[in-house]
Amino acid sequence: MTPPPDLDDVADHAWLVEEREYARHEARRGRRHAYEHLDPRRTALVVVDIVPFFVRESAYVRGIVPRVNALAAALRAAGGVVAWVVPGYTEPSAKDREFFGDEVAEAYARSGGEGPVASRMHDALDVDPADLAVEKTMRGAWSPGSSVLPELLGARGIDTVVVTGTVTNVCVEDTVRGASAAGLRVVLVADACAAMRDRDHNATLHVVHRSYGDVRSTNDVLGLLAAAS
Repeated sequence: MTPPPDLDDVADHAWLVEEREYARHEARRGRRHAYEHLDPRRTALVVVDIVPFFVRESAYVRGIVPRVNALAAALRAAGGVVAWVVPGYTEPSAKDREFFGDEVAEAYARSGGEGPVASRMHDALDVDPADLAVEKTMRGAWSPGSSVLPELLGARGIDTVVVTGTVTNVCVEDTVRGASAAGLRVVLVADACAAMRDRDHNATLHVVHRSYGDVRSTNDVLGLLAAAS
């Protein structure tokens, strides 16, 4: 029998974007980072899939929770939007059952839990009643028909999303790609996302930095929010 996880065990990714990637963009646009300013009133923090299912499985997920809470508190205080996204249940397709096997396909389909959406995040997250809480039925929150988040943020005049959560190279990356394709400014927070391994995590950071958005640390984003207030 597999022993239960030690929920006090936390880990941080040894994350990096290689210097050659920074240099590529510096040569193109004359600066390291795409977005040097944030307007908090037009910015949303999007927190992807930090639900008990994933928290139990990964010390890396447990490790990002304090930084996600710090970002949420800072953006709320600055007048921005915080949106919590959880997996919604859909019956696994025949393709999913063939790809994952029946047991794993069903486990992933039910990974978001049951009950009101706002109650389904990990209990160490600081969820405010005024925050948005939505389900997604596909990996990315911007995949057509996956969630109401694009419409909710559009109605609030949001043009920038700061993305955190898990798994970095699956649902987080898919959400980043979709938001970028929708024309939003995207900032992926490197030390507030979690994957299973550093190499998986860092692969996504490079993909996003090169083609889809900015990659920043939690302290960078907190500094941008403080500078805007």
